[in-house]
Amino acid sequence: MRTDLFDFVLPESAIALYPSEPRDAARMLVVRAVEGSCARDDADLADKSVRDLPSLLQPGDALVFNDTRVIPAALSGVRTRDGRDANVSFNLTKRVDGNRWKAFARPAKRLEVGDRVRLGDSNDACMAGALDATVSDKGEAGEVELAFDFSGDALDAAIAATGVMPLPPYIALKRAPNDRDRATYQTIYADKDGAVAAPTAGLHFTPELFAALDARGVERHFVTLHVGAGTFLPVKADDTADHKMHSEWGTVSAETAAALNAVKARCGRIVCVGTTSLRVLESAATASGEIQPWTGDTAIFITPGYEFKCVDVLMTNFHLPRSTLFMLVSAFSGLGTMRAAYGHAIREGYRFYSYGDASLLFRER
Repeated sequence: MRTDLFDFVLPESAIALYPSEPRDAARMLVVRAVEGSCARDDADLADKSVRDLPSLLQPGDALVFNDTRVIPAALSGVRTRDGRDANVSFNLTKRVDGNRWKAFARPAKRLEVGDRVRLGDSNDACMAGALDATVSDKGEAGEVELAFDFSGDALDAAIAATGVMPLPPYIALKRAPNDRDRATYQTIYADKDGAVAAPTAGLHFTPELFAALDARGVERHFVTLHVGAGTFLPVKADDTADHKMHSEWGTVSAETAAALNAVKARCGRIVCVGTTSLRVLESAATASGEIQPWTGDTAIFITPGYEFKCVDVLMTNFHLPRSTLFMLVSAFSGLGTMRAAYGHAIREGYRFYSYGDASLLFRER
């Protein structure tokens, strides 16, 4: 499909730079396709709050959350070469092995294979304040590979001490990360270290909302997908067939697969919290819709025409124009439906992107 079909104009003022307080005070647009409508851009829309979620679900439905934990993957420091220094910064994107990470570098033109970089406080002699690495490979579009002097748990501790939360570029270009971001850019149920971007739909949940969902009889299950920085990359191709997705590691346990299959067997609905939960479940499902235990890398790219196997409802934030995620929600609820929904959200002052408001999408049948 032509990628310009997924373009729209978004005012800068719509981009949320800080989250709602409390988390579940965010607005939520409920979106359903209009049955039998001939209009190009038409949708059944309702303005709600995230706190209304329990009343919008049925007893026996199951929410699926991504329990990945965001690591402080934004690092800055100094490159040294032939006695000359240059300031550089990195966003870690994917772990290669015990001591190597893929990363986006800025400015990448200052780096060559073999360069040494000191990340963190270059004046601090203790390794809790500085972290050394060698540029072991350099790819395209600013991507490099860093081989750190530490490995394993020691490397994880050093990154945690040295890095800051990797806020999305549309936030980071407007304000610096602060100490509160370490809490607010993390879900309350984050458990498994590895993401370099938050599964942002999950940021809206609070213990009080969990309690209300429990009282409603809505189940709660967890999968893992370590979100990579590729989620923020724009689609530069003119046709979706020419876009290459970055892969991300995920897993669905045997216990979770069995529980979700039981939900489907009794006609309950699978409600994914975030596109990351949806992508890992769709990667694990068979053509008949059975969810299997699964672990591996997925580069699934969902565009209109995709046949969804197992997910019925999707809770997600509002996404970038011409992005893979807007393409995904257009596949889920229909391009015309989503164009109408996003037009309404812009007119009504909804807040967009990672720290923004939510939408609850019902699958187009």
